[in-house]
Amino acid sequence: FFQAEDGIRDAQESRGLGDVYKRQELETPMMSSNAGGATAKPFVTHHNDIDSNLFMRIAPELHLKQAIIGGLERVYELGRCFRNESIDTTHNPEFTTCEFYMAYADYNDLMNITEDLLSGLVKELYGDTKIVLNQNDGEQPIQVNFAPPYKKIDLLPVSYTHLTLPTIYSV
Repeated sequence: FFQAEDGIRDAQESRGLGDVYKRQELETPMMSSNAGGATAKPFVTHHNDIDSNLFMRIAPELHLKQAIIGGLERVYELGRCFRNESIDTTHNPEFTTCEFYMAYADYNDLMNITEDLLSGLVKELYGDTKIVLNQNDGEQPIQVNFAPPYKKIDLLPVSYTHLTLPTIYSV
């Protein structure tokens, strides 16, 4: 876990993402008097000194958005989250996340930053943007190339093509 977290920071530093995007890393509270930031069920803990139940955070989202509202234009956090939900081989209720928010950005900016972050992380961790992934079902491993640019698709037409949805927009 720490290797990936360090890899994200190293990728940002080596590719100049901190300077280019001028993001401020924040450390937001892990416990709060109210649950928020996502719809998952939170873990509850008890603070003895104040004799109060607190919720372990399920996402840093609300605090990061408050920082944006408070005047910081570009923020992110690498931090632990806790979601009191099911557990299996692909879902751990305790995990590290990277969330970032940017004032005045649109979805194109966010896609470009995500491409830079993912490709930089993979290159930092594996020495290349191409990695081999083993599949759970015993199939042959597959090679994935994280080098940008990534393929972009329009969500609505693909959704209507592959899902049974009511037609509310003409595609």
